[in-house]
Amino acid sequence: MAARVLRHLFAPSVRRRFPEQALQRITAAIEAGERRHTGEVCFAVEAALPVRDVFAGVGARDRAQDVFAQLRVWDTQADNGVLLYLLLADHAIEIVADRGFADCVTAEEWQAVCRSIEAGLRGGEFERAVIDGVTRLTDIVARCFPRGDAPDRNELPDRPVVL
Repeated sequence: MAARVLRHLFAPSVRRRFPEQALQRITAAIEAGERRHTGEVCFAVEAALPVRDVFAGVGARDRAQDVFAQLRVWDTQADNGVLLYLLLADHAIEIVADRGFADCVTAEEWQAVCRSIEAGLRGGEFERAVIDGVTRLTDIVARCFPRGDAPDRNELPDRPVVL
């Protein structure tokens, strides 16, 4: 517990790991991906949790589910929103997907994307890891919700959310 508290107290800055240019390139990757499907991909990154949450045992998955709700990723017309959440202090990546993916994507597929991103993060390639993860998510979302000829509206912002 003490080690986790210290990680959260002294977590690296999001802006240090993801400067403005990196956020712009991640935005471009999300925009490009969304031209291939009608789903909505959202990336949120957070340096650390409040210490009271760490003491309460809040984990990255719990926080990702809260962020999914707060950002209203669940509020898409086709129930096809996906949140990619990164908690820097815990080096944790989580994917929370809306119910439209329930019959289309297995838990193992989501976990494979997370493992891929985690490997890139361990190598210190934060921007590259997230962009590669967005690309992998795009492939999954495009399989489940292909673009087709129907017009699509962008229901969620493409710019990463820094919490």
